[in-house]
Amino acid sequence: MTKTALINAKEVAEILGTSKSHAYKLVQQLNDELKKQGYIVIAGKVSRAYFEEKIYGLQGGN
Repeated sequence: MTKTALINAKEVAEILGTSKSHAYKLVQQLNDELKKQGYIVIAGKVSRAYFEEKIYGLQGGN
């Protein structure tokens, strides 16, 4: 699987070992945070970098 800039709820569920419904809620929560910061978001997908930062504490592409 190639790393893309955006990650969908299915991938989030696989990475975290959660249900797809929980993953969709998490994607929505992360997108809401990004919207409040002024970013443009795509429903059902979230920035891989932002996801990794929020879940793993990674920053700057580590």
